[in-house]
Amino acid sequence: MESSLEIPWTSYIPHQPTTKQLAFGLLDTPEALYGGAAGGGKSDALLMAALQHVNTPGYAALLLRRSYTDLALPGALMERAKEWLMGSDAKWRDTEKTWRFPSGATMTFGYLERLGDEYRYQSSEFQFIAFDELTQFAESQYRYLFSRLRRLGSTTIPLRMRAASNPGGPGHEWVRQRFIDSDVEGRVFIPATLDDNPYLDRESYISSLMELDPLTRQRLLKGDWSARQEGTLFKREWFPVVDELPVQINRSVRFWDLAATPMRPGTDPDYTAGVRVDYGADGLYYVVDVQRLRGTPGQVEALVRQTAMMDGSRTQVVIEQEPGASGVNTIHHYVTRVLADYTVRGQRSTGSKVERAGPVSSQAEVGNVRLYRGPWLGPFLDEIEAFPLGGHDDQVDALSGAMMRLRTTRSPEPLVHQLVGARRIDPARNPLGLDPDNPIYWDADR
Repeated sequence: MESSLEIPWTSYIPHQPTTKQLAFGLLDTPEALYGGAAGGGKSDALLMAALQHVNTPGYAALLLRRSYTDLALPGALMERAKEWLMGSDAKWRDTEKTWRFPSGATMTFGYLERLGDEYRYQSSEFQFIAFDELTQFAESQYRYLFSRLRRLGSTTIPLRMRAASNPGGPGHEWVRQRFIDSDVEGRVFIPATLDDNPYLDRESYISSLMELDPLTRQRLLKGDWSARQEGTLFKREWFPVVDELPVQINRSVRFWDLAATPMRPGTDPDYTAGVRVDYGADGLYYVVDVQRLRGTPGQVEALVRQTAMMDGSRTQVVIEQEPGASGVNTIHHYVTRVLADYTVRGQRSTGSKVERAGPVSSQAEVGNVRLYRGPWLGPFLDEIEAFPLGGHDDQVDALSGAMMRLRTTRSPEPLVHQLVGARRIDPARNPLGLDPDNPIYWDADR
C-alpha cells in the first residue's frame, strides 16, 4: 500500500514511498536497518532517506556497496538514482560519482571492496551514510564509517547511519546481533517483505526464489534472520550450556586443527581452531573453550603458544597431523620451537570428517556433552548444527579430535578446578587478548 503522506523530497523521485519506506526515511535515530526479504524495496528506501535533506546547503550523503560492479548493476543504487534524477536540477559528476544539488548538497556513491578501503574517507564528513547489503561488509568498516558523521554548523539535520540488507552473507551474524537481537537505544530495525513493495512482480519473483536452496530461500523469501542451516549429525538442543564446571576433572585436552591463511577480500579461508574438552569425574564431556583465528603462520603460532600458557601444563596439547613429511615437520616444529615447554602430541586423522564426528554425535545425543558458557558459543553452535553442510567445519573437527584423544588416554592424577594460589598471566605475554581471569585456565605450576 502506498502512503498518502507528503514528504519533503518527492520532487526528486518518481513515486511516493510505501508506509515502511516513509517510516524509515523519517527516523531521527542514529542507526537503522531496513530489510529482510528480497524485493522489499530496500535500495529505494535508502535513496529516499538520503535525498531527504538535499535542499540544505552543505549537506553530504554517502551511499556504499561492496564493489563498484555491485554499485553500477542495472536497478542498483547508482543506476536507480540516475533514473530518478536525470532531467532534474541536480547535476551528475561522473568522475566523482556524485550528484550535486542547487543548494550545494551532495550525494556520493562509493564502494569498500577490501578491508582498509574505508580509510579513503578519513578526511571526509557526512551527515548521512548508507550501506546497501550490509551483510557483505565487515563490522570494522561499518564502525569506522560511523566516525565520519559530522553535524553541519547550527542545522538540526540528524546524523544518520542507515543500512539495508537481506539475511545471509559473510556478515550475517554481526548484523543480526547489532540490529535484530539488540535492544540498544538508537538502533531500529524495520522489517520489509515482498508485500511491502507494490512495484514488484511478486509471482515471477517468488518463482525465481523457489529455485534456491531451502536456507537461502527462507532468508530471502521470508526475511528470516534466525534461519539456520541444519545438518544431519547434530541438533542444537543436544548441547546444554552450563555456568559451572565440575570440581574434579579426570582429563583435559586442547586439540588444534591448524590453518594459516589470512582473510582477504573475496575469500573465505579455513580457520585455525583450538577446542578444549575436559572429561569430568561425573562421566561427562565439557567443551570449555574454543579459540579461532584466520591469520598468518606467525599469528597462529602465537595463539597456540599463548593458549597453552593459559591452559597450563595439565591440559594436553594435541595437533592434527597431516599426512606425509609436511605433517611430520609441522609437529616437530611445534614440539621443538613453539611449545617446547609443554607436552605436545600429533594425532593422525583416519576416515572422513563425518566419520570422526560420529562418536561425538552419539555422546551428545544421549546427553553426555556440556558447553561451558563463553563468547565462542554462538559461532560454535551455528557451525556444529550445520555440519556437514555448512561452509566451515574446523571447530567440529577439533572437537572430534579432542574427544577421541580423551577416549584413548588417561591422566595420572585428577585435575581440580580452582584459582587458589594461581599466578596471573603477565599482560605483556598475552598479545592476543585471552582472558586470564577465565576460570577454565589454571596455572601450569600449581
